[in-house]
Amino acid sequence: MLYEEEGGASIVLEGPKELLDRIVEALKEVYDPEIPVNVYDLGLIYEVRVEGPRERPRIKVKMSLTAIGCPVSVALPAYVEDAIREAVPEAEDVEVEVVFDPPWTPERVTPEGRELLKTIYGYDVVEQWKRAAQQQYGG
Repeated sequence: MLYEEEGGASIVLEGPKELLDRIVEALKEVYDPEIPVNVYDLGLIYEVRVEGPRERPRIKVKMSLTAIGCPVSVALPAYVEDAIREAVPEAEDVEVEVVFDPPWTPERVTPEGRELLKTIYGYDVVEQWKRAAQQQYGG
């Protein structure tokens, strides 16, 4: 089992490294249509597990959305599934499950995603969010 630390959040990556690398690269090609950052670097991917034989692997993904009422709640997981199927055509099955526990926060954004957001918006969105949360909730 491989746990990859990205930014402030862990992503569970389990399976043969070569397949995981292909899957992660595919995930980096899927963009949230409302935020110009890919789903991996945005921190929406919580877990990727590859099970079964290499010749016919079963791939299971747990992902979240930026909000429960996200307007692309059906489309985005389908885009993730399609990208993985294209990257791993030998896969017997690809299952994408949307989860909201733990809830997504900007702290899940990877360092690469954070730099991209800084370039786009001109400030550190994650730090801004942390300050606002601290002011509102204390701590």
